[in-house]
Amino acid sequence: MLRIGLISDTHNLLRPEAVAFLQGSDHIVHAGDICGPQVLEQLRAIAPLTAVRGNNDAGAWALSLQVTETVRFGAVAVHVIHDLKELGSVAGVQVVVSGHSHKPRVEQRDGVLFVNPGSAGPRRFSLPISAGELRIDAAGQVTAQLVQF
Repeated sequence: MLRIGLISDTHNLLRPEAVAFLQGSDHIVHAGDICGPQVLEQLRAIAPLTAVRGNNDAGAWALSLQVTETVRFGAVAVHVIHDLKELGSVAGVQVVVSGHSHKPRVEQRDGVLFVNPGSAGPRRFSLPISAGELRIDAAGQVTAQLVQF
């Protein structure tokens, strides 16, 4: 069983609770609004990392980040984008991971699992501080879980 840690909208704050939660991940996906390279360095120290650029990711450090990425875990394709409003086709993708709204959510739509791990950075309004994970079994079945800190 693969464990894929999901995090988004850290806004230059990687909380110790999020680091502890992500320990033991086989891979980590960051859905943007990272806001600084040190967050990426800390996450890479835990597990291999796929990260996309969010609307608040600017400067030379962010130029290497793509706006979208699709990463494969065996037969499972996971598409990562910061803002769902910019999502195009999801053909051939089993999971879409996004951020931007700071609202944690797991939802199935037309056979695709949509996961927003919420924001693990500074609190915004009354929204929770959260992250998530995907579990992918040997048969390619995917489940998602969100946690609040």
